[in-house]
Amino acid sequence: MKRLLTFVAAIAATQLASAETLKINGSTTVNLPVAEAAEELRAQKKLDIQVDTQGGSSGGISGVGDGLVQLGMSSKSISDADRAKYPKVNFNPIHIGEDAVAMIVSRDVWEGGVKSLTQQQLRDIYEGRITDWKDVGGKPQRIAFFNKEPGRGTWEVFAHWLYGDAKKAPQVSFPEVGGNEETRNKVSSTRGAMSQLSASWTDNQKVFALGIKADAGEVVQPTPENIVSRRYGMSRPLFLLTNGEPQGDARTFVDFMLGSRGQELVKKHGYLSIAELKQR
Repeated sequence: MKRLLTFVAAIAATQLASAETLKINGSTTVNLPVAEAAEELRAQKKLDIQVDTQGGSSGGISGVGDGLVQLGMSSKSISDADRAKYPKVNFNPIHIGEDAVAMIVSRDVWEGGVKSLTQQQLRDIYEGRITDWKDVGGKPQRIAFFNKEPGRGTWEVFAHWLYGDAKKAPQVSFPEVGGNEETRNKVSSTRGAMSQLSASWTDNQKVFALGIKADAGEVVQPTPENIVSRRYGMSRPLFLLTNGEPQGDARTFVDFMLGSRGQELVKKHGYLSIAELKQR
């Protein structure tokens, strides 16, 4: 009888685990292919999947660290500080694609003649030494800089590229924006606006990606070719995060994202697939 009860309990535990909601949270950049993959897996395998973007990449990391989600989405690497904060968590970053961070401007800035900036010009804008577009080749217009919230993957890639270490970036008092959609909407609706944004979110209608001008005058655009070759400096990996090896529905989801259909979704949303990265 005791053995039968143990067997029944084991079956019940298995059924409960299989019925558990697969919770995914994090980066709005990674969210695009992940949300579409979730739709397909709900239909194909009847999985119960909940996808959210609270807190961006930092939210994905803390969600896994605190055990609130089975999968985190992150457009930045796990740092030593993350691992120190969660010493009992075995962060397992699973690389699903690659993206670039672009400096975007509103239509009036683009049409006013600003198509590229040097790294030094961007540093001067960020630190408040340049405040008008006329000082970088544009028409007289106050620069309205919207800064990505520190802790988001987009901001960290920008700050690391600009200062060599995100921790060295100075404190600034610009208005802050969160996810990619909010950033694009703010820049597109504000004259003289500029911000950091996932390159795949630029539409060349309302917001435009600036090239980065080297000291010799060469302009490098955030194109797939330049991301693969690393000529464009602000590229970044896109991750799914787990605590240890993914299990159950999380394993199913990871396998889907690394498979042919999942990688098609990565490319569909403007990112580089793992296969494309291996060509470099």
